[in-house]
Amino acid sequence: MHRILLTLCVCLFPPLPTFAQRDLKDIPVPDAAEEQGTFVLPEGFEVNLFAADPQIAKPIQMNFDARGRLWIASSSVYPQIEPGAEANDRILILEDKDGDGVSDSTSVFATGLLIPTGVEPGDGGAYVAASTELLHFADTDGDGVADSRRIVLSGFGTEDTHHILHTLRWGPEQRLYMSQSIYIHSHIETPWGIKRLNAGGIWQFRPDTLELDVFARGWINSWGTHFDRYGTTFATDGAGGEGINYAVPGASYATAYGAARILPGLNPGSPKHCGLEIVGGPNLPEDWQGSFLTNDFRGHRVCRFVLEEDESGFISREQQEVIKSNHQSFRPIDIKMGPDGAIYIADWYNPIIQHGEVDFRDPRRDHTHGRIWRVTYRGSPLVERQ
Repeated sequence: MHRILLTLCVCLFPPLPTFAQRDLKDIPVPDAAEEQGTFVLPEGFEVNLFAADPQIAKPIQMNFDARGRLWIASSSVYPQIEPGAEANDRILILEDKDGDGVSDSTSVFATGLLIPTGVEPGDGGAYVAASTELLHFADTDGDGVADSRRIVLSGFGTEDTHHILHTLRWGPEQRLYMSQSIYIHSHIETPWGIKRLNAGGIWQFRPDTLELDVFARGWINSWGTHFDRYGTTFATDGAGGEGINYAVPGASYATAYGAARILPGLNPGSPKHCGLEIVGGPNLPEDWQGSFLTNDFRGHRVCRFVLEEDESGFISREQQEVIKSNHQSFRPIDIKMGPDGAIYIADWYNPIIQHGEVDFRDPRRDHTHGRIWRVTYRGSPLVERQ
Protein backbone atom coordinates (compact mmCIF):
# COMPACT_ATOMS: atom_id res chain seq x y z
CA MET A 1 0.00 0.00 0.00
CA HIS A 2 2.80 2.43 0.85
CA ARG A 3 4.41 1.78 -2.54
CA ILE A 4 1.10 2.40 -4.34
CA LEU A 5 0.63 5.70 -2.50
CA LEU A 6 4.20 6.73 -3.32
CA THR A 7 3.63 5.97 -7.00
CA LEU A 8 0.45 8.05 -7.05
CA CYS A 9 2.29 10.95 -5.42
CA VAL A 10 5.04 10.79 -8.05
CA CYS A 11 2.52 10.70 -10.90
CA LEU A 12 0.05 13.28 -9.59
CA PHE A 13 2.43 15.65 -7.83
CA PRO A 14 5.74 15.83 -9.75
CA PRO A 15 8.75 17.61 -8.20
CA LEU A 16 8.51 21.37 -7.79
CA PRO A 17 10.98 22.18 -10.61
CA THR A 18 8.60 20.55 -13.10
CA PHE A 19 5.70 22.81 -12.10
CA ALA A 20 8.10 25.78 -11.95
CA GLN A 21 8.38 25.55 -15.74
CA ARG A 22 5.00 27.28 -16.00
CA ASP A 23 6.60 30.55 -14.90
CA LEU A 24 9.89 30.07 -16.77
CA LYS A 25 10.97 33.41 -18.26
CA ASP A 26 14.72 33.17 -18.82
CA ILE A 27 15.00 30.98 -21.91
CA PRO A 28 18.68 30.36 -22.78
CA VAL A 29 19.99 31.44 -26.16
CA PRO A 30 20.25 28.21 -28.20
CA ASP A 31 24.00 28.51 -28.69
CA ALA A 32 25.93 25.23 -28.46
CA ALA A 33 29.19 26.88 -27.40
CA GLU A 34 27.44 28.75 -24.60
CA GLU A 35 25.82 25.52 -23.40
CA GLN A 36 29.14 23.66 -23.55
CA GLY A 37 30.72 26.38 -21.42
CA THR A 38 28.45 25.42 -18.51
CA PHE A 39 29.58 21.78 -18.43
CA VAL A 40 31.57 20.56 -15.43
CA LEU A 41 33.47 17.29 -15.97
CA PRO A 42 35.80 15.20 -13.79
CA GLU A 43 39.49 16.05 -13.96
CA GLY A 44 41.11 14.82 -17.16
CA PHE A 45 37.87 14.58 -19.14
CA GLU A 46 36.83 16.78 -22.05
CA VAL A 47 33.72 17.16 -24.16
CA ASN A 48 33.20 18.15 -27.78
CA LEU A 49 30.16 18.70 -29.96
CA PHE A 50 29.70 15.69 -32.24
CA ALA A 51 26.55 16.94 -33.98
CA ALA A 52 23.96 19.70 -33.60
CA ASP A 53 21.11 21.46 -35.34
CA PRO A 54 20.39 21.88 -38.19
CA GLN A 55 22.16 18.56 -38.83
CA ILE A 56 19.90 16.95 -36.22
CA ALA A 57 16.91 18.05 -34.16
CA LYS A 58 15.27 16.63 -31.02
CA PRO A 59 17.07 13.27 -30.63
CA ILE A 60 15.13 10.72 -28.55
CA GLN A 61 17.12 7.50 -28.85
CA MET A 62 20.33 6.49 -30.61
CA ASN A 63 22.29 3.33 -31.39
CA PHE A 64 25.46 2.56 -33.34
CA ASP A 65 25.60 -0.02 -36.12
CA ALA A 66 28.43 -2.41 -37.05
CA ARG A 67 29.90 0.21 -39.42
CA GLY A 68 30.23 2.75 -36.62
CA ARG A 69 27.37 4.94 -37.86
CA LEU A 70 25.06 6.56 -35.32
CA TRP A 71 21.33 6.08 -35.87
CA ILE A 72 18.98 8.58 -34.25
CA ALA A 73 15.22 8.60 -33.73
CA SER A 74 14.16 12.25 -33.67
CA SER A 75 10.88 14.12 -33.25
CA SER A 76 10.08 17.77 -33.82
CA VAL A 77 6.36 17.00 -33.57
CA TYR A 78 6.48 16.03 -29.87
CA PRO A 79 4.47 16.30 -27.64
CA GLN A 80 1.50 16.27 -30.02
CA ILE A 81 0.95 16.86 -33.71
CA GLU A 82 -1.10 19.94 -34.56
CA PRO A 83 -4.49 19.42 -36.22
CA GLY A 84 -4.11 19.18 -40.00
CA ALA A 85 -0.32 18.87 -39.88
CA GLU A 86 1.57 16.01 -41.53
CA ALA A 87 3.86 13.80 -39.49
CA ASN A 88 7.44 14.55 -40.53
CA ASP A 89 9.62 12.99 -37.85
CA ARG A 90 12.76 11.22 -39.00
CA ILE A 91 15.33 8.49 -38.52
CA LEU A 92 18.81 9.90 -39.16
CA ILE A 93 22.20 8.29 -39.78
CA LEU A 94 25.31 10.22 -38.71
CA GLU A 95 28.87 9.27 -39.58
CA ASP A 96 32.31 10.55 -38.64
CA LYS A 97 34.17 9.57 -41.81
CA ASP A 98 37.52 11.21 -41.05
CA GLY A 99 37.69 10.12 -37.41
CA ASP A 100 38.07 13.60 -35.92
CA GLY A 101 35.28 13.13 -33.38
CA VAL A 102 32.77 15.28 -35.27
CA SER A 103 30.00 14.03 -37.55
CA ASP A 104 30.59 15.06 -41.15
CA SER A 105 27.82 13.11 -42.85
CA THR A 106 24.06 12.99 -42.23
CA SER A 107 21.44 11.09 -44.19
CA VAL A 108 17.69 10.85 -43.65
CA PHE A 109 17.03 7.12 -43.50
CA ALA A 110 13.25 7.39 -43.04
CA THR A 111 10.75 10.21 -42.69
CA GLY A 112 7.01 10.74 -42.35
CA LEU A 113 6.97 9.25 -38.84
CA LEU A 114 4.92 10.37 -35.84
CA ILE A 115 7.05 10.62 -32.68
CA PRO A 116 9.40 7.65 -33.21
CA THR A 117 10.76 6.74 -29.79
CA GLY A 118 13.29 4.05 -30.59
CA VAL A 119 15.64 2.88 -33.33
CA GLU A 120 17.95 -0.13 -33.53
CA PRO A 121 19.83 -1.05 -36.72
CA GLY A 122 19.64 -4.67 -37.81
CA ASP A 123 18.47 -7.17 -40.41
CA GLY A 124 19.42 -5.04 -43.40
CA GLY A 125 17.93 -1.82 -42.10
CA ALA A 126 16.54 -0.71 -38.77
CA TYR A 127 13.74 -1.46 -36.35
CA VAL A 128 11.74 1.60 -35.28
CA ALA A 129 9.31 2.07 -32.39
CA ALA A 130 6.49 4.08 -33.98
CA SER A 131 3.40 4.61 -31.86
CA THR A 132 1.20 1.48 -32.08
CA GLU A 133 3.70 -0.38 -34.26
CA LEU A 134 7.16 -1.87 -34.35
CA LEU A 135 8.37 -1.20 -37.89
CA HIS A 136 11.30 -2.46 -39.93
CA PHE A 137 12.74 -0.24 -42.64
CA ALA A 138 15.04 -1.98 -45.13
CA ASP A 139 17.85 -0.42 -47.16
CA THR A 140 18.25 -2.82 -50.08
CA ASP A 141 20.79 -0.84 -52.11
CA GLY A 142 23.00 0.41 -49.27
CA ASP A 143 22.54 4.11 -49.97
CA GLY A 144 21.52 4.96 -46.40
CA VAL A 145 17.87 5.55 -47.33
CA ALA A 146 15.06 3.11 -46.58
CA ASP A 147 13.49 1.43 -49.62
CA SER A 148 10.74 -0.50 -47.85
CA ARG A 149 8.62 -0.27 -44.73
CA ARG A 150 7.20 -3.34 -42.97
CA ILE A 151 4.90 -3.60 -39.95
CA VAL A 152 6.51 -6.22 -37.72
CA LEU A 153 4.16 -5.97 -34.73
CA SER A 154 1.09 -3.84 -34.04
CA GLY A 155 -1.27 -3.27 -31.16
CA PHE A 156 0.91 -1.31 -28.75
CA GLY A 157 -0.97 1.28 -26.70
CA THR A 158 -0.86 5.05 -27.30
CA GLU A 159 -2.42 6.54 -24.17
CA ASP A 160 0.63 8.68 -23.36
CA THR A 161 3.33 9.89 -25.76
CA HIS A 162 5.94 9.55 -22.99
CA HIS A 163 5.04 5.93 -22.42
CA ILE A 164 4.53 4.39 -25.86
CA LEU A 165 6.85 1.64 -27.13
CA HIS A 166 10.42 2.92 -26.87
CA THR A 167 14.19 2.43 -26.34
CA LEU A 168 15.07 -0.55 -28.52
CA ARG A 169 18.23 -2.56 -27.81
CA TRP A 170 19.62 -5.90 -28.92
CA GLY A 171 20.23 -8.38 -26.13
CA PRO A 172 23.20 -10.74 -25.93
CA GLU A 173 21.07 -13.57 -27.37
CA GLN A 174 20.07 -11.39 -30.35
CA ARG A 175 16.58 -10.74 -29.10
CA LEU A 176 15.24 -7.22 -29.30
CA TYR A 177 14.39 -5.59 -25.96
CA MET A 178 11.95 -2.67 -25.84
CA SER A 179 9.93 -0.94 -23.17
CA GLN A 180 6.53 0.58 -22.56
CA SER A 181 5.35 2.49 -19.51
CA ILE A 182 2.64 2.67 -16.89
CA TYR A 183 -0.26 4.26 -18.80
CA ILE A 184 0.01 1.98 -21.84
CA HIS A 185 -2.22 -1.03 -22.55
CA SER A 186 -0.89 -3.26 -25.34
CA HIS A 187 -2.54 -6.23 -27.06
CA ILE A 188 -0.34 -7.67 -29.81
CA GLU A 189 -1.40 -10.54 -32.04
CA THR A 190 1.49 -12.87 -32.93
CA PRO A 191 1.74 -16.36 -34.49
CA TRP A 192 2.18 -17.57 -30.91
CA GLY A 193 -0.99 -15.99 -29.60
CA ILE A 194 -2.05 -12.59 -28.27
CA LYS A 195 0.50 -11.01 -25.96
CA ARG A 196 -0.68 -8.43 -23.45
CA LEU A 197 1.01 -5.93 -21.20
CA ASN A 198 -1.26 -3.53 -19.33
CA ALA A 199 1.06 -0.91 -17.79
CA GLY A 200 4.83 -0.75 -17.68
CA GLY A 201 7.44 -3.35 -18.45
CA ILE A 202 10.09 -4.65 -20.81
CA TRP A 203 9.30 -6.71 -23.91
CA GLN A 204 11.59 -9.37 -25.38
CA PHE A 205 11.21 -10.10 -29.11
CA ARG A 206 12.76 -12.64 -31.47
CA PRO A 207 12.42 -11.23 -35.02
CA ASP A 208 13.10 -14.46 -36.92
CA THR A 209 10.23 -16.35 -35.27
CA LEU A 210 8.06 -13.41 -34.15
CA GLU A 211 8.09 -14.72 -30.57
CA LEU A 212 7.14 -11.88 -28.21
CA ASP A 213 7.22 -12.15 -24.42
CA VAL A 214 7.05 -9.90 -21.38
CA PHE A 215 10.53 -9.97 -19.85
CA ALA A 216 9.68 -8.03 -16.67
CA ARG A 217 6.71 -6.00 -15.40
CA GLY A 218 6.41 -2.72 -13.58
CA TRP A 219 8.19 0.62 -13.21
CA ILE A 220 6.58 3.95 -14.01
CA ASN A 221 8.52 4.78 -17.17
CA SER A 222 11.27 2.23 -17.76
CA TRP A 223 13.61 4.03 -20.13
CA GLY A 224 16.93 2.27 -20.61
CA THR A 225 17.89 -1.40 -20.68
CA HIS A 226 21.39 -2.87 -20.80
CA PHE A 227 23.35 -6.07 -20.18
CA ASP A 228 26.68 -6.68 -18.51
CA ARG A 229 29.31 -9.08 -19.89
CA TYR A 230 27.56 -12.02 -18.22
CA GLY A 231 24.21 -11.19 -19.83
CA THR A 232 22.69 -9.84 -16.60
CA THR A 233 19.96 -7.30 -17.35
CA PHE A 234 19.66 -3.84 -15.81
CA ALA A 235 17.16 -1.01 -16.32
CA THR A 236 16.44 2.59 -15.38
CA ASP A 237 13.15 4.37 -14.73
CA GLY A 238 12.55 7.84 -16.16
CA ALA A 239 9.77 8.54 -13.67
CA GLY A 240 10.73 6.38 -10.70
CA GLY A 241 13.23 7.15 -7.97
CA GLU A 242 15.32 4.03 -7.44
CA GLY A 243 18.32 4.51 -9.72
CA ILE A 244 19.72 1.35 -11.31
CA ASN A 245 17.40 -1.68 -11.33
CA TYR A 246 18.55 -5.30 -11.42
CA ALA A 247 16.04 -6.59 -14.01
CA VAL A 248 15.35 -10.26 -13.30
CA PRO A 249 13.41 -12.20 -15.98
CA GLY A 250 9.81 -12.68 -14.90
CA ALA A 251 10.13 -10.35 -11.92
CA SER A 252 7.82 -7.49 -10.94
CA TYR A 253 8.85 -3.96 -10.00
CA ALA A 254 7.20 -0.81 -8.66
CA THR A 255 3.62 -0.33 -9.96
CA ALA A 256 3.21 -3.95 -11.19
CA TYR A 257 -0.47 -4.59 -10.47
CA GLY A 258 -1.29 -7.70 -8.47
CA ALA A 259 2.33 -8.74 -7.98
CA ALA A 260 3.00 -11.05 -5.04
CA ARG A 261 6.43 -9.50 -4.62
CA ILE A 262 7.97 -6.23 -5.80
CA LEU A 263 11.72 -5.96 -6.32
CA PRO A 264 13.14 -2.55 -5.35
CA GLY A 265 15.77 -0.65 -7.30
CA LEU A 266 19.38 -0.46 -6.13
CA ASN A 267 19.39 3.28 -5.28
CA PRO A 268 16.23 4.16 -3.31
CA GLY A 269 15.59 7.90 -3.23
CA SER A 270 17.70 8.52 -6.30
CA PRO A 271 16.50 11.00 -8.95
CA LYS A 272 14.74 9.74 -12.06
CA HIS A 273 17.04 8.44 -14.80
CA CYS A 274 16.75 7.58 -18.48
CA GLY A 275 19.12 5.81 -20.83
CA LEU A 276 21.67 3.27 -19.63
CA GLU A 277 25.19 2.34 -20.71
CA ILE A 278 28.10 0.35 -19.28
CA VAL A 279 31.63 1.69 -19.68
CA GLY A 280 34.14 -0.33 -21.66
CA GLY A 281 37.11 0.47 -23.88
CA PRO A 282 40.70 1.73 -23.71
CA ASN A 283 39.98 5.47 -23.64
CA LEU A 284 38.41 5.69 -20.18
CA PRO A 285 40.29 5.18 -16.88
CA GLU A 286 40.61 1.73 -15.34
CA ASP A 287 38.45 2.63 -12.35
CA TRP A 288 35.66 3.64 -14.74
CA GLN A 289 35.54 0.27 -16.52
CA GLY A 290 32.24 -1.48 -15.87
CA SER A 291 30.61 1.69 -14.48
CA PHE A 292 26.95 2.33 -15.27
CA LEU A 293 26.12 5.64 -16.96
CA THR A 294 22.64 7.18 -17.03
CA ASN A 295 20.97 10.59 -17.35
CA ASP A 296 19.27 12.79 -14.77
CA PHE A 297 17.53 14.90 -17.41
CA ARG A 298 15.62 16.95 -14.84
CA GLY A 299 18.82 17.82 -12.97
CA HIS A 300 20.93 18.54 -16.09
CA ARG A 301 23.39 15.76 -15.18
CA VAL A 302 24.93 12.62 -16.61
CA CYS A 303 25.48 10.23 -13.70
CA ARG A 304 27.83 7.34 -12.99
CA PHE A 305 27.22 4.36 -10.71
CA VAL A 306 29.51 1.54 -9.60
CA LEU A 307 27.90 -1.84 -8.91
CA GLU A 308 29.26 -4.64 -6.75
CA GLU A 309 27.91 -8.15 -6.32
CA ASP A 310 26.16 -8.69 -2.99
CA GLU A 311 24.99 -12.25 -2.28
CA SER A 312 22.30 -12.92 -4.91
CA GLY A 313 22.07 -9.29 -6.01
CA PHE A 314 24.01 -6.06 -6.28
CA ILE A 315 24.93 -2.91 -4.38
CA SER A 316 24.99 0.33 -6.39
CA ARG A 317 26.84 3.50 -5.37
CA GLU A 318 26.68 6.82 -7.18
CA GLN A 319 30.00 8.47 -8.13
CA GLN A 320 31.01 11.91 -9.41
CA GLU A 321 28.95 13.00 -12.42
CA VAL A 322 30.19 12.55 -15.98
CA ILE A 323 28.73 15.99 -16.73
CA LYS A 324 26.79 18.44 -14.63
CA SER A 325 25.43 21.76 -15.81
CA ASN A 326 23.18 24.62 -14.78
CA HIS A 327 22.03 25.20 -18.36
CA GLN A 328 18.23 25.18 -18.35
CA SER A 329 17.95 23.49 -21.75
CA PHE A 330 20.56 20.74 -21.31
CA ARG A 331 18.44 17.57 -21.29
CA PRO A 332 20.54 14.41 -21.64
CA ILE A 333 18.17 11.54 -22.46
CA ASP A 334 20.26 8.80 -24.04
CA ILE A 335 23.86 7.65 -23.68
CA LYS A 336 25.99 5.18 -25.62
CA MET A 337 29.60 4.03 -25.80
CA GLY A 338 30.83 4.75 -29.30
CA PRO A 339 32.95 2.43 -31.47
CA ASP A 340 35.90 4.76 -30.81
CA GLY A 341 35.61 4.26 -27.04
CA ALA A 342 34.14 7.71 -26.34
CA ILE A 343 30.89 8.42 -24.49
CA TYR A 344 28.08 9.84 -26.66
CA ILE A 345 25.21 11.77 -25.07
CA ALA A 346 21.93 12.67 -26.78
CA ASP A 347 20.82 16.12 -25.63
CA TRP A 348 17.09 16.73 -26.21
CA TYR A 349 17.80 20.44 -25.59
CA ASN A 350 14.62 22.00 -24.24
CA PRO A 351 13.79 24.37 -21.38
CA ILE A 352 10.41 22.63 -21.09
CA ILE A 353 10.07 18.96 -20.21
CA GLN A 354 6.99 16.84 -19.50
CA HIS A 355 3.62 17.58 -21.05
CA GLY A 356 0.91 17.77 -18.39
CA GLU A 357 2.41 20.74 -16.54
CA VAL A 358 2.86 23.04 -19.55
CA ASP A 359 0.52 23.52 -22.51
CA PHE A 360 1.26 21.40 -25.58
CA ARG A 361 1.32 24.56 -27.73
CA ASP A 362 3.41 26.65 -25.34
CA PRO A 363 5.78 28.70 -27.56
CA ARG A 364 8.63 28.15 -25.11
CA ARG A 365 8.81 24.52 -26.17
CA ASP A 366 11.79 23.96 -28.44
CA HIS A 367 11.08 21.96 -31.61
CA THR A 368 14.21 22.61 -33.67
CA HIS A 369 17.38 22.15 -31.62
CA GLY A 370 19.33 19.16 -30.37
CA ARG A 371 22.90 18.06 -29.81
CA ILE A 372 25.06 14.95 -29.55
CA TRP A 373 27.95 15.45 -27.12
CA ARG A 374 31.11 13.32 -27.09
CA VAL A 375 33.13 12.80 -23.89
CA THR A 376 36.72 11.49 -23.88
CA TYR A 377 39.59 11.13 -21.43
CA ARG A 378 42.44 13.44 -22.35
CA GLY A 379 45.67 11.78 -23.50
CA SER A 380 44.26 8.26 -23.54
CA PRO A 381 44.08 6.28 -26.81
CA LEU A 382 40.87 5.90 -28.76
CA VAL A 383 39.93 2.96 -30.97
CA GLU A 384 40.99 3.69 -34.54
CA ARG A 385 38.43 3.49 -37.31
CA GLN A 386 38.75 0.31 -39.38
